[in-house]
Amino acid sequence: MKRLLAVFTALVLAALATGATAQISIVIDEGNRDATPIAIVPFARQGTGFPQEDLAEIVDGDLARSGQFLPVPRTDMLSRPSTESEVFYRDWRSINARYLLIGRESMNGPQLRVDYELFDVTSQRKVFSGYEAGPVSDARMLAHRLADEIYEHLTGVRGAFATKLLYISVSRNPGGKDYSRLTMSDSDGARPIVLLETQEPLLAPTWSPDGKEIAYVSFETGRPAIYRQELATGRRQQLTNFKGLNGAPAWSPDGKTMAMTLSKDGNPDIYLMDLATRQLTQVVRHYAIDTEPTWMPDGQSLLFTSDRGGKPQIYRYDLRTGKTERVTHEGGYNARARVSQDGRSVVMVHQQDGRFQIAVLDLVTNRLTPLTSTELDESPSIAPNGSMVLYATKYAERGILAAVAVDGDAKFRLPSREGDVREPAWSPYLSR
Repeated sequence: MKRLLAVFTALVLAALATGATAQISIVIDEGNRDATPIAIVPFARQGTGFPQEDLAEIVDGDLARSGQFLPVPRTDMLSRPSTESEVFYRDWRSINARYLLIGRESMNGPQLRVDYELFDVTSQRKVFSGYEAGPVSDARMLAHRLADEIYEHLTGVRGAFATKLLYISVSRNPGGKDYSRLTMSDSDGARPIVLLETQEPLLAPTWSPDGKEIAYVSFETGRPAIYRQELATGRRQQLTNFKGLNGAPAWSPDGKTMAMTLSKDGNPDIYLMDLATRQLTQVVRHYAIDTEPTWMPDGQSLLFTSDRGGKPQIYRYDLRTGKTERVTHEGGYNARARVSQDGRSVVMVHQQDGRFQIAVLDLVTNRLTPLTSTELDESPSIAPNGSMVLYATKYAERGILAAVAVDGDAKFRLPSREGDVREPAWSPYLSR
């Protein structure tokens, strides 16, 4: 119990620490040794009015970040074709490219269109083609969608580059006052938007299932309270303001209910709130601390963290039967569970050899696999396609975000340009 209270306190204190701007960048630390070489040629342009962004470079970065692909450096390219007739496979075989992507950008008023073609260099044939179109102001998202299409075609797994990230940063103004910021960015850290700035701590940002709303904990009233906020309008609604803890909001898969941790009756327990009526139902009641609820994809059960066995472990509560069972058994500390969309894997904070690391548990085989090897990793969040895990950690004495593939082969960091960032949340797939 003391450990869980200490964790909550530490999060509050961390949110008050010296922080920085919301901008984060990508630093790839480790790739997959078996990554597939792919050449992504700069896209051809004719006319004027094009975006400043290099869209081919954005696609290049997305695929490299997945760990599944190894983009060919542009300096190694012997030619730069933009049409099929200009493709000479010997140019790409000589630099060991397995695939070749070419494209053409065109403008129609404020609308941008990108036509692209993918070639298999080994079999010397075109294997895929398509286009992305939309406002030129959304050029980066067009490039992310293009990368999603290539990724899915070559791996069979839906891409997750055209998604968003939420995270918390803290900025110190020249007068020495700290401001907490809730920030949203593209999946590569670009185009950060500050959604909320306050002089008080912010915690636990999370997404609605449709990606149109977010929820989070704010201390702006002097104590923790849960808010929901529409992204399109910025309209906010305070959901709780009970005495004690109001934390860990988690939307149900159908978007109608929110699980949360409340201590309004004296002990931290798990409650469900009907978002239409605001009616509360307590679903987990125990003398121990129960916190950090997360939904299973079928919406019929919850995972949560509890120290009812003496140390923090992850438990599962069945909403139909009311039964609770322990899920984690390996290690003396397992917390902050997050479930993959297929319901098979759970990522969590796992203590091993005195270090807090990110691990993944296969719910079918019960095999637990550590994914990271650093000492203070926390707040895992899974990409909607289940391929990567985003988490908060320490690097060079600063709080940063980092990501690791679920197979542990690829790793990258998302440090801020200065100061600390934390509490990441990966969005669901977003509608166009």
